[in-house]
Amino acid sequence: MENSVPIRVLIVDDHSMVRKGLLAFLRNRSDLEVVAEARNGQEALELCRQLHPDVILMDLVMPVLGGVAATRQIRTSFPQVQVIALSSFSEKELIQDVLQAGAIGYLLKNVSGDELAEAIRNVHSRRPILAAEALQALVKPIAAEASLGKDLTRREKEVLALLVKGMSNPEIAVALSISRATVKVQVSSILSKLGVSRRAEAISLAMEHRLIQQ
Repeated sequence: MENSVPIRVLIVDDHSMVRKGLLAFLRNRSDLEVVAEARNGQEALELCRQLHPDVILMDLVMPVLGGVAATRQIRTSFPQVQVIALSSFSEKELIQDVLQAGAIGYLLKNVSGDELAEAIRNVHSRRPILAAEALQALVKPIAAEASLGKDLTRREKEVLALLVKGMSNPEIAVALSISRATVKVQVSSILSKLGVSRRAEAISLAMEHRLIQQ
């Protein structure tokens, strides 16, 4: 193993059976450690201050403080913590809200144990994860689709293609033999031209609208 320290996971859901099911999924993964469970977003915030988890599995519809608001506060106060939204719903507005709040992943609760474990590993490495249903829900109107991505430069398309593959900025810099600063500028330009604020949203648009050649 490249890193022998387990990824610290916090489970947030107001239903105890869901929490127990997720815990059972992750219990025997040697590289993952569930450090705590929370029943709502407020408890999640308090546990973040105490335990400093690496990844949070965040339900969205909860009492006291919902998942979107909790994600926004956690990402502001603890930017090193990565959030995977784990929901029963795939409505476009809900997905957009939590991605804009700072979540790096969106999965449905019918995800398998292996898929969930792999998603946690990916987001811990800053690789966005979106369920297929979430990608479909994010499809923009046809009018927007016609011109989407038309103003991307050749280099920006190359960078976008590597983003879709899950590469980080340093990995992209090596792959394209350019500086990390240049990659950062390219990524910012891509987000601006696609009208999004996060890499995960850019990736979902690129896949849905076939902006790059696979």
